[in-house]
Parts: sequence; structure tokens; C-alpha cells
Amino acid sequence: MALSRSARLGALATAAASFLVIAASSAPKPGADGIGDPYFPQLGNGGFDARHYDLDVAYNPDTDRLDGRTTLTARATQNLSSFDLDLQKLEVTKVEVNGRRAGFTRTGDEIRITPRGTLSKGRTFTVTVTYGGVPEALNGPIVFGSDYGWMKTADGVFVACEPNAASTWFPSSDHPSDKATYDIRIKAPKGLTGVSNGRLISTRDRGASTVTHWRENRPMATYLATATIGKFDVKSGRTPAGTPIYVAIDPVLANSNSVDVYAVTAAATDYWSQIFGPYPFEETGAIVDDMPEAGFSLEVQSKPAYSAVRSESTIVHELAHQWFGDSVSVEHWKDIWLNEGFATYTQWLWSEHQGVRSAHDSFLAGYGTRPADSSFWQTVVADPQRDTMFASAVYQRGAMTLQMLRERIGDTAFFKLLPAWTKLHRYGNANTTDFIRLAEKVSGQQLDDLFQTWLYSPGKPSL
Repeated sequence: MALSRSARLGALATAAASFLVIAASSAPKPGADGIGDPYFPQLGNGGFDARHYDLDVAYNPDTDRLDGRTTLTARATQNLSSFDLDLQKLEVTKVEVNGRRAGFTRTGDEIRITPRGTLSKGRTFTVTVTYGGVPEALNGPIVFGSDYGWMKTADGVFVACEPNAASTWFPSSDHPSDKATYDIRIKAPKGLTGVSNGRLISTRDRGASTVTHWRENRPMATYLATATIGKFDVKSGRTPAGTPIYVAIDPVLANSNSVDVYAVTAAATDYWSQIFGPYPFEETGAIVDDMPEAGFSLEVQSKPAYSAVRSESTIVHELAHQWFGDSVSVEHWKDIWLNEGFATYTQWLWSEHQGVRSAHDSFLAGYGTRPADSSFWQTVVADPQRDTMFASAVYQRGAMTLQMLRERIGDTAFFKLLPAWTKLHRYGNANTTDFIRLAEKVSGQQLDDLFQTWLYSPGKPSL
């Protein structure tokens, strides 16, 4: 078939227009300065996928100064003319991309980095940032009114960063949706121990300092990274089921707490492995520091960090987070009940396992002691809002939701659902809709009404 002259000209014009559209769409452009999380719009960064962090940090407790060098390996997800990293307060002295000096500017907590040439979509690149200063802890209403992040102690520093404080001590794409593996080297004065995530690779003396090198080979959200430094009594070994364990306890606390942190950590790690599926990381453990000013503990990946809160119930809660929150991480912060509601429910499961009280009775105790006009029932668990994302309802009503689900679908389906969830999203991210979909698939039931009532609707549900 032959085309007329006008048809040929029209075809050429169409082809030219299509070429211009394709060329425009593939032209290099800056990566977004945030992933668009409704609670923290500028956390995380667009245009690349973080793959691995290599952190070198040196800390002087006498001056509270931190000097760091972070190398991030990432893959470009678009043609990049520039991209951002998150860093709060600390001063940047040099930036390199693929070993070559790169330009950078600062706007608030954002570093905009401009490499010498375009970073092509699909290409892996490295960015190295040299920085330093005195890290500042964050505060405000979010974490129970407590300081959080990089917190100075009597002999070092306690580092617990949920939700947005990792970027107070290293440049990063500071959002749980952008997980990566880590090598973390901590330089501290001799006599102090630097404890971090994963397995201890080496400990070396260097002049008047000691450098510990830790490696986390499993993907990790930035807020779960730690570089806690202080005097610690360390006990290591294996759980009865064979998982390596490393527990570091501040000697100040050695005789001040009746809980055997090592024994409970080992027992809970092994029990949760039976209920939720294989332990997701290379090592389990704990960091117990003398930091009473921080009124919380945190599910630091592979080694939960405990401050003033030390109890058997807290330990089983933080260890359950290794599955619910650390391995399976939230897609956006509004889904935080998937972390806290689940971990709270495991405290009820632990009491049931110990023969103390059934999860049903724990549910009734929480439900019955809160009158219908309590503000507790006004929190929308599936979207609790930024400043109240750790409200008690996220924990307790989240756990109540799971008990209601268990009673609706039965124990067989419920205890099939939990390991199915941790397996399906292992080392990844998920949201509330994903969980509802899987619960319906495993149970074979329509569950919209249950989740609408318990997660999405304010007010005290009737039983």
C-alpha cells in the first residue's frame, strides 16, 4: 500500500512529535526533594534507590563532636541532573559523586548535589559526603514528648532515631521506603564500645581510639540504624535454636534490674521464630544504656535499644518488631499501626504463651477500662496524624483489631496469616490495604466491616 504525499507528511509530523515527547521525558532533571509522605513530605528523596551505606563516624564525648564520612551506593531511577540527601544541622565540607568533586547547596535539611555529568537511569553511582559538627537531638510531641535521635549520655551517646532523626547524624534518604544494607565503623576513645546493627566484623585500636566495624547485610530503614557508644558489659553466644546473640549492658545498670535481658532476648527470639517465621536477621541482641531521659525503647534492627524502659514485656515487644517494622516496614508513616499494633499484640501473645492471661482477656481489659467518651477512641488508627502517630490507640486499638480478626477468622487462619505476611513482604515495605487483602485471601472471608470499624472509624466499637 502506497501513502499519498499528504499522508507521508502527516506521518513524518507525528513521528517528529513523538520523538520530541520521548526526548523531553528522558531529559535529565533533578530528583524530588522528598518521597511525598503526608506526615514528612521532605523525608526521603526521589530519582534514585539507595542500595548500601558505608558510614565512618568518629565521636568525641568530651566535645560532643561528630566527624563523619558517608558513602551511599544508589541506582538512578531517572536521568538525574541533580539529587538530594537529607542532613540536619551538621556542616558539609565536601561531596564527591563517583570519586569526582560535585557541587552542592543547602536548603534547610536538604543537600542538593549536582554531579559533573548526568547520571543515567538504571546506572549505579556513589556519592560520598564529608561532614561534621555537634549533632542535635530532636524533640516535640511525636515521641511521647521525649528527645530522640542522637542523645548524649554520661559516657557517650544513645542513638535511637524513629521516625525522622537518622539524618541528624548521617546524610541519607531518610524514609523507611528506601531501605539499604550497611557497613558502619564507629571510632570512639579507648575504653568505650561502639555498638551498631548486624554482625561485629572487627575491633581495632588506633592510637587513643578504638574502631568497631559492624555490617548489616539485610535491608534496613534509616531510622533503625544506630551508633550507640559507651561503657558496656558484653555477653555474646547463641540462642537455644542457634541464632547468634550480642547483648551490651551499661555496667551502671548491671545490678539495678531484675530482668535477665540476655535470657529473655534469646527465648523471645526463638519463640517468635516459631510463630512468625524464621528470624529475619543474622544476629539478635540488645543495647541497654543508662539513658533515663529517653522514656522509650526502640526496635533497632538486630539489637533493640533500651533506655529507661526495661521489662520482659518491653523486650518481647521490641523483638517482635524485628518481623513487624524492621523486616516488613511501613510504606508510609500513617501505616505505623502495622508496627506498633502488631508488637503490642505480641505482648498479649507472650502472656498467653506464659500461661499468665489469654489474649482475649488482655483485649477485654483494655476495652473495658476505657469509657466510650474517652479521647482514646477518637484516634483513627489507620491514619493517626503526624504528631500523634505514637498515640496509645495506635498500639492498643491496633492490638485490639488483631484480636478481633483472630476471633473472626479463627486460630488456624490467624496463625497462618502472620508468617504469610512476614514472608510475603520480607525485607520490603507494605501498607494497611496489603494486610487486609492478605487476611481476606488466607481466611477466605470478606473483612471490610471489621477493618472499617476498628481501623478507620472513630468511636468505641460495640461488641
